[in-house]
Amino acid sequence: MLSEKIRVLIVDDHQLMIEGLRSLLEDEESISFVAGATSMQETMAFLETNSIDVILMDVNMPDSSGIEITKKVKELYPRIKVVALTMHDDISIISKMIKAGASGYVLKRTNMHEVVDALKIVYKDGKYLSPSAQHIIMDNLMSPDELMDHKEDTKPLLSARELEVLKLIAKEYSNEQIGEKLFISERTVEAHRRNIFIKTKTKSIVGLMKYAINEGLVSFGSD
Repeated sequence: MLSEKIRVLIVDDHQLMIEGLRSLLEDEESISFVAGATSMQETMAFLETNSIDVILMDVNMPDSSGIEITKKVKELYPRIKVVALTMHDDISIISKMIKAGASGYVLKRTNMHEVVDALKIVYKDGKYLSPSAQHIIMDNLMSPDELMDHKEDTKPLLSARELEVLKLIAKEYSNEQIGEKLFISERTVEAHRRNIFIKTKTKSIVGLMKYAINEGLVSFGSD
């Protein structure tokens, strides 16, 4: 039994997700939901005047990625633990979050018991990788320890599907048109778009196209 409650801040760009997690965490005697934040600005402003133990951190944020927020938090408040709670199941994102200072990585499709376990483990200075994340790491032929030394250029930055989406973005296809072309939902297209922007570290279509052309991923006049 923990002698005191774990003070938790939830950082997610969707208020409904924060409220949903809050309602679930409030049933846990060992955990205290302190607040939610929907941007890097809100997160850092809150930490200036409040004390917390663990942050549940999403990767997709409106003003900065969860990776960058994690780096900033660990620089200014090294004692605060970070657990990534995200939809991203890509080895590159997992690696970046852990290198940024996250002590745990949990996929949003998991159950609440796993989230609670992760909070308790990292609070006690442990590390937590969900079974789903561990499987992804194993699929990439590396051990959890090797993840910290993962070289991002050992495999293509973008997956085959993400490259397909990127090429259609270059042709000015809408999300709906891309979905119809690839037989996937618009929601899935949007997820791929977010992944592409995060992986390529670009913030606009213009920046993304410059990156794609420089890397030889797309070219003008190609079909």
